[in-house]
Order: sequence, then C-alpha cells, then structure tokens
Amino acid sequence: MGRGILGYGVHIPYYRLSRSAIAQTLGSGGGKGSRAVASYDEDATSMSVEAARAAQKSFEAPTPAAVYFTSVTPPYLDKTNANTIHAALNLPSSVFAGDMVGSSRSTTAAINAALNDSRPILVTAADVRSGRPGSSDESALGDAGAAVFIGTDDDAPVIAELVGTSSVTHEFLDRWRAPGWDYSRVWEERFGESVYRPLVTEAATAVFKDHELSAADIDKVIISGLHSRAVRSAAGAAGVAAVPTAEDLTATIGNTGCSHGLVALARTLDDAGPDQTIMLINLADGCDIHIFRTTDAIVDYKPAQPVAAQIADGNDSLDYAKFLTWRGYLDREPPRRPDPTPPAGPPSERNAEWKFALIASRDRTSGAVHLPPQRVSVKGGAVDDMEMVPMADIEATVATYTIDRLAFSPSPPTVAVVIDFDGGGRFTSELTDAEPEEVEIGLRVRMTFRKVLTAGGVHNYFWKATPVR
Repeated sequence: MGRGILGYGVHIPYYRLSRSAIAQTLGSGGGKGSRAVASYDEDATSMSVEAARAAQKSFEAPTPAAVYFTSVTPPYLDKTNANTIHAALNLPSSVFAGDMVGSSRSTTAAINAALNDSRPILVTAADVRSGRPGSSDESALGDAGAAVFIGTDDDAPVIAELVGTSSVTHEFLDRWRAPGWDYSRVWEERFGESVYRPLVTEAATAVFKDHELSAADIDKVIISGLHSRAVRSAAGAAGVAAVPTAEDLTATIGNTGCSHGLVALARTLDDAGPDQTIMLINLADGCDIHIFRTTDAIVDYKPAQPVAAQIADGNDSLDYAKFLTWRGYLDREPPRRPDPTPPAGPPSERNAEWKFALIASRDRTSGAVHLPPQRVSVKGGAVDDMEMVPMADIEATVATYTIDRLAFSPSPPTVAVVIDFDGGGRFTSELTDAEPEEVEIGLRVRMTFRKVLTAGGVHNYFWKATPVR
C-alpha cells in the first residue's frame, strides 16, 4: 500500500449569510443560496484547529511528524500560525510546524509535500474570505477549514490511496491582492477561462498517460478553483465531462478558497465505498490534479462531523449589518468600556498547555479537577500531587449563566456560562455560536477553540463553550 489519506476533518462555521440579504440592503449583488460565515471569534487558525480535532476524533490518528497550515488569510504575518495549531493539539515539541500561505495553490503545495514525505503529516487549510460589499466575491465566497492526515498503512489504515498526480504551471494575471488590501481583484473572466482550459487539458492528459488511466476509470470528479467560469468548463477540458461531479457546495456554503477542494473531497469520502476513484482538479495559477482510490478501510471510517450534517446545522439568520461588522467594514460604536489589552508573551508561554490545549490538573488522591491547573487541591489540600488531564474533548453541562450587555465584545451581548464537565471540573466560560434565548440551565455544551479578542495586533486564542447540536 502506498501513501494516501488516513483521515480527514472539516469545520464549517455555524453562521450563514443568505445572499438575498445583500441585495435587500444594497439593492444589488447577492443571489440565491447562502454562504458560510466565520463568526467574529473565528479565523483561519481557529478553524484549522477545529478541523484537525474533527479528524482526530474520526480515527486513531498518529502523532504527525509535521503540521502544515495553508491559507490566503493568515491571522499573522512574520509569525508562524501553525505553531498555534500545534499548541492547541498539544503535540510534542519535536513535531515541525510551518505555514504555506499566499494563494489557494498553497494547499496543493502542502499536500504534495506531505505525499512526498515518508512520515505521517497533518495538512490544514482554512480561509476567511470576503470581498468589497456588493461584489461577486462577497456573495460567492465562504469560510471553512479542512484537515487531512497523510501517511501509509504503517501509521493507520489508508482510506484513499494516491493513484497519480500532475501539475502544470503558467504565469498569468487572474486574481491578486496586494499586502494591506481587504479584498482581491480579478481580471476579466473570459481571459482567465481561455488560459485555464488548455492548462487543464495538459494536466489531465499527463496524469492519464503517466498512470495508464482514462476517463472511464474515474468515478467522481471534484473541481476546485476561484475562477467560476473556468471551473464550469474544466470537466470538458479534462475529458471527464461524462463523469459524475461532486456535490456543488458553493450554493450552500460558498467557495471556501484554500480549503474548498479538501472540503469537497471530505464530502465525497463521507459517502464513498471501497474501490472508488476520485479525481481532484484544482485551478490556481495553473492546474493541479490528484487522483485517489478508496480502499476497503473506508467502510469502517466514521467521520465525527460529516460535511452534510454541518451544512444542515447552519444558522442562516445572520443579518447583513452584523456580517459587515464582523468583517470590519462597518465600524460600530463599541461598549463604553476601556479598550481590551493584548495578552503578554511571557505568561502566555508559561501557561501554554492550559491556554492553548486546555490542560487541567487532577488531584491524584481526591480526583478533584482544577481549571485552570492548580498546585493545591480544593479537596483535601494535597500539594503538588497532580496529574495533567486534557479537557478539550470532554462535554459539559451549563450549571448557571448570565447575559452581559455591557462587557466589551465585537458582537454583544456576551453570554457567560458556568459549566460542569463530565467526570468533574467546573469552569466559567463564554458561550459562542448561540443566541441569548438559547441558553438555559442544563444545556449540553462542548469546547471550541476561538479567538477571544485581538488587541495591539495580538490574537488572544482560548477556548469557549458551544451548544452540542
């Protein structure tokens, strides 16, 4: 057995913006369907963490030798974003973490690097996509994160083995964004399509020839790219127009940029059986093709968060004004409270296991769980007799709550909940992805990695509670 996909996970944000809401406000733009919208406390890093956690819950994931983060909208420049993912997953310091950012082709670069390695590799991809208000990008794009573990049967059962790959590169001006711009610019669509079509034909011809395949051997085609016109004509250019294409996710969540091909691949694998050949075509500054064939191991693979279920669970009541506020296009009056202060580097480093991985301490004698970790037990008073316990994957119940309409928040009001973890441990947390009227005593919640605030250019990541749906 060669290298291939061991497991995968997807994170689709809870909120949706109905495209018709754009036209209702602006008088133009919009369209049919909806797009996924990252909440005010989500970014490409936090969505990558959630996608990777979903993958880890789906199978016995190996400890990766490296974590690659890909995005067009990285939260940090001049700092490695993958390090935060590494910390949130509580990976050993020996695991390499690196970014591949700049264009949606960065995901292909990371996948190819992982496939050409001999060790298990974790690849994450996420974008928070936007466009100028009223533009086609604003309505057509969407936000999501995806993660794949790549390795061999020595690491875990391969559920989709790599059959072949090919790439064609060509320099042309299709989509670009200068540093500091909030949105991308796009050249005239007919020009882009005229360039992409021969590139797709060249890449498809090469992969079929090099691996003795034909269109008849392909069971499903996935086409990903930000150039919608080129995407629509790519199947014909590749000679696979008669092959069934994957579900069109753009109508329900939008085109999610760096993660879109992996999200579509995950949706296909969710329902795939053994011995199905899947062709993934990615259009970005060229054409990249990967062909995978599912194995018998796919039968026993149970995704923790299937893509269809996440799409169905979305909340499409987000209003356009709130969307613009979250994106920073609408500068609204903040609460009359002092501006938040950025977290300091030294204490964040000293408490990294708690802050990023939600590691608590448990008294070995009484079993009392302490969040955050303590040296002295609240039961019995034992000192320095603790074991570290991860809490991020443990569900909890709301014991009490309050709705704070005065606290500083990019999206007031703030809902604070006191939660009791299953098996012990009480913690006060912010509730996210929920309306105030949803919260009640007894509400079941799980933990999610979020961006609490940004101040002074520093993103303060921590964990919040979100309803179990």
